[in-house]
Amino acid sequence: MTDETPHPHSRAGLQQRFGPRYRWWVLLTVMIGTMASIMASTIINVAVPDISRVFGLGQERAQWLSAGFMAAMTLSMLTTPWLLARFGYRRSYVGVVLLLLVGGVVGGLSPWFGLVLAMRVVEGLAAGILQPIPAIIVMRAFEPHERGRAMGVFGFGVVLAPAVGPSIGGVLVEWFGWRSIFFVVVPFCIAAVLMARRFLSIHGPGDAAPARGGARLDVRGLALIAVVVLTLLNGMVELHSESKLIGAALLACSAVALIVFVVYQRRTAHPLMELRLFEHKAFSMGSVVAFIYGMALFGSTYLVPVFMQIALHLPPSQAGAALLPAGFVLALTIPVASRLVDRLPINRVVATGLLLLAASFLLMITVGPSTSLLWITLWAIVGRIGLGCVLPSLNLGAMRGLPDAFISHGASTINFMRQLGGAVGISLVGIVLEWRLQAPPHDPVRGFHETFLLVGAITACAVVAALRMGGGTRLSPRPAA
Repeated sequence: MTDETPHPHSRAGLQQRFGPRYRWWVLLTVMIGTMASIMASTIINVAVPDISRVFGLGQERAQWLSAGFMAAMTLSMLTTPWLLARFGYRRSYVGVVLLLLVGGVVGGLSPWFGLVLAMRVVEGLAAGILQPIPAIIVMRAFEPHERGRAMGVFGFGVVLAPAVGPSIGGVLVEWFGWRSIFFVVVPFCIAAVLMARRFLSIHGPGDAAPARGGARLDVRGLALIAVVVLTLLNGMVELHSESKLIGAALLACSAVALIVFVVYQRRTAHPLMELRLFEHKAFSMGSVVAFIYGMALFGSTYLVPVFMQIALHLPPSQAGAALLPAGFVLALTIPVASRLVDRLPINRVVATGLLLLAASFLLMITVGPSTSLLWITLWAIVGRIGLGCVLPSLNLGAMRGLPDAFISHGASTINFMRQLGGAVGISLVGIVLEWRLQAPPHDPVRGFHETFLLVGAITACAVVAALRMGGGTRLSPRPAA
C-alpha cells in the first residue's frame, strides 16, 4: 500500500469502494443503532403498570425505570467525542451496540427489580453514546445544502421506533408479559453490528487514526457531572417524600457540584464539555430549547401511556394502538419539515413546532373516561406534527456555523442538554403526578390533567428561546495545551 493509497477501512477507502452513495449507507447504519436505543428508551413506558404490579412499586419508584435510563444516557453521551477519537467510529459503535444488546437480554431475564433497573442503566449508557453520532456524521459527511435532507431521512427512519414501539410493546405485554419488551432490541442490534463492520470507518472524527497517545478522558469532569445529575434527580424525589431536608441538601449539593464543574471545565486542557460553545448565540439558545423541549417530550412520553391505562382504564395494546397513527404522521411530517429547514429561518420552524407540541399537551386536559379514542389520537397527532418540525431543525440550527473542531463536542453537548431535560422531566412528571393523585378528592383524571397542564406550560416557555436562535460569534479552536 503506497502513501497515496488510502487504508481500505478508512473513510476515503470506503468511499472508493462503495462510491457516491457511501455516505447514505453510513447514515443507514447509525440510524439502525439509534432506532434500537430509542426503542429501548420508549417501549418500557407501556409496561410500567405491569412491572409496578409484579414488583409492588409506586409511581415514585416505577419512574426510575425511565429516569434511570435517561440519567445514564445523559452522562454517557458526553464521552462520545473522546471514544470516537480514541477508538474510531467502528470499534466505538460496535462496542456500545453490543452493550445495548447485553442490557436488553439480561434485563428480560432478570428475576429482581434491582437487576432490571441496573440493565436499564446499562441500556441508557449505550444509548447515550449512540445519540450524538448521527449528527456528527451528517455535519461531516454531507454538504450544507444536503444536511436538511439527510436529517429528514434519518428522522423518518428513527421515528418509526417510537411510532411502532408502543403498539408492539402493548401487544407483547398482553401476550407474553413485560419481559418480552426487553428483547425487541435484539434484531436491531445484530443488524447494526453487521452493517457497522462493513460500512463504518476505523478512523475517528476528522479522519484521524485512533491513537493511544491522544487526549485523555476527563474522568474528573465526568465524576462531577455525575454528581450534578444524580443529586439533582434524587433531590427532586426526596422533596416529595418525608425527607424534605434531605431533598433540599441534595439539590444544594447538585448546585455546588455544577459550579465546581463549570470552573474546572474552563481550566482543564481537555474538557469533557467545551463550554466555549455557549459563546455562540445559536448554540446557547438551542441548548435552552433542547433542555426545555427534553423535559416536555420525555416527561409526556412517560405520562401519556400511563394516563390511558390508569385514568382511562385502557388495556396496554389499546393504549399503544391509539398512539400509532400519530407516529406515522410524525414520520410523514419530518421529510416535509426537513425541506423547510433549507428554505425558512430555522428558529421559526422550531418555534412553530414547539407551539403545536404545547397545544397537544393542553388539549389532553379535555380527555376523560367517556372521551372517544379518536380525540386522543387527534391530540397526539397535533403534538407529533410539532415534534416533526423540531426534530430535523434543532441540532442543525444550534450547530450551524460551528467550526469543524467543535462539531463532535457540539453534537454531544446539545444531546446532553436535551437528555438532561428529559431526565428532569420524567422525574418531575412522576413526582407531580404522585402528588396530585394523592391529593383530595383523589380523582386520577384530574391529577393527570393538572400534570398535562404543567407539561404544556413548560413547552410553551421554550418558544421564547427558539425565536432567539440565530447567528453568533465565530469560534476558534482551543489552543493546544
